[in-house]
Amino acid sequence: MNRKEHTQSLGSVLDALVKSLGIGQQVEQYKIFDLWGQIVGEQVAKVSSPERIHNGTLTVTVSNAPWRNELTFRKKEILEKIHAVTQSQSISDIKFR
Repeated sequence: MNRKEHTQSLGSVLDALVKSLGIGQQVEQYKIFDLWGQIVGEQVAKVSSPERIHNGTLTVTVSNAPWRNELTFRKKEILEKIHAVTQSQSISDIKFR
């Protein structure tokens, strides 16, 4: 047997590792951090950023009170976009602070 027969792509090895560690859902959730601008739009991304995820709740830091109120008003819409982008319902709430 030669080496080429056992060669795997790095992506497939990482996918297998994530699966074996049972952390697939957490990895998927944290895609939100990279995709925040796509989820909320450029203008909102300039004044807010995801901070952490705990027990299905995403905590987002917002630069000022008026924007925090606006995002609280748009929470349902943002959650729907998160679910669409991540193809997961694992985020069930958002706290804006």
